[in-house]
Amino acid sequence: MDTQGERGRDSPAPDLLQAFREVGEAGRSGLGAARDASKAIRTLVAADVSLARSAFGRTLALTGAAIAFGATAWLLLMGALVAGLVLRFGWAWWVAMVLTAALSAVATAAAAWGAMRYFDHTRMKATRRQLARLGIGELAEHTPGAGSPVAAREATQAPVAETASGEPKKNDQGIDVTPP
Repeated sequence: MDTQGERGRDSPAPDLLQAFREVGEAGRSGLGAARDASKAIRTLVAADVSLARSAFGRTLALTGAAIAFGATAWLLLMGALVAGLVLRFGWAWWVAMVLTAALSAVATAAAAWGAMRYFDHTRMKATRRQLARLGIGELAEHTPGAGSPVAAREATQAPVAETASGEPKKNDQGIDVTPP
């Protein structure tokens, strides 16, 4: 004869089976969340690398433009404008040369400024901030954790702390820590 007491000893109680199911569901949910997070990080890294690649190409193009403007403007404008100013308006040679040099310097400065502006995108700021939030990278100790309500961008825009001697903080390899 099978009584309720004997059956309870042979098979687990319904509450224990339900607890095992809940633990299994929580494990599957955790794995799903980890998969989603890894996809999001992969997408972020891919987008950041794409932006860096594009910015690097533009930086090279604008650097070439800065060199071309600096060199060709000096040579072409020096000859044509100096001759025109001296012959047409009767200016002194040195005044005409200073004017052409100033125009060349302005064009060179504009192209160099554009190159530096695009080069800043090669630092992969968004990826570095997110990795720091996960505890990875040189900024991990300066960035709030993954569960913090403080935005990583706000935390990393503040300057990185300096050492007591006023030197910039360095990572384990002795390289200056630079915020993204």
